[in-house]
Amino acid sequence: MFARMNGVRETLTRRMIAAMLVGGIVAPVPAAAQERFITLASTTSTEQSGLFGHIVPRFRQDTGVGVRVVAVGTGQALALAARGDADALLVHDRAGEEKLVAEGHGLDRRDVMYNDFVLIGPKADPAGIRGLKDAKEALRRIAAAKAPFASRGDDSGTHRTELRLWRAAGLDPKGEPSYRELGSGMGPALNTAAGLDAYVLSDRATWAAFKNRQQLEILAEGDPTLFNPYGSILVNPAKGAHIKAADARRWHEWLTSDRGRAAIASFRIDGEQLFFPSAVAPRS
Repeated sequence: MFARMNGVRETLTRRMIAAMLVGGIVAPVPAAAQERFITLASTTSTEQSGLFGHIVPRFRQDTGVGVRVVAVGTGQALALAARGDADALLVHDRAGEEKLVAEGHGLDRRDVMYNDFVLIGPKADPAGIRGLKDAKEALRRIAAAKAPFASRGDDSGTHRTELRLWRAAGLDPKGEPSYRELGSGMGPALNTAAGLDAYVLSDRATWAAFKNRQQLEILAEGDPTLFNPYGSILVNPAKGAHIKAADARRWHEWLTSDRGRAAIASFRIDGEQLFFPSAVAPRS
């Protein structure tokens, strides 16, 4: 009975991922890669920035293994891993990543790369945060000015960071009329912020790739609390025989190899390097 239920569940999961492919949530891959592939649960920031379009073909060329990316918020990616619905993860919430490993759902977390978050807002800057290097002070000024703020509100790594920053500033913006919880990815959140002339927290890579800026610009950056590290985790193969552990391990090792780090470092938008490979890949 349990074997039958597992089979049904796997079928439903595969149908869900197929539907996401049709809907554009999963980054497409060429047909040649479909015979051998892993399912990678990752973030909208890595997908929408164009990073996977740059590094996945290089990995496939080196190994013959394709990568199907399920691009969701980090919270959803961690949940997929906990259910055994992916083979590996590349996400950016260290606390959530360590919890996943501690609970036995994931193995061998490694630092892969980093960039940073930036506070973006309208050129008019009604809260007066331009040039600040203190993210907490910037949020305090936004709240005091009752200026509109667009929150992703989707339990992503960016959203989790934003909430930690509000708490560190001693504030809880939920329920305030100026605070908009969107439940959307980074690109749509930036579009909303542009339409509302609102402030928003974004990873730098998605902002660099974003074209509909209207009156938005980076206003505050450089605070160490805006550091944004990404980690790779293997899904525990004990989740089931469907986990492609060997090929997931190849991806995991490649990301933290000289070849993988060089591929990450060579990704640029308009000449700007947006992800910086970790010099050492510590394991946990």
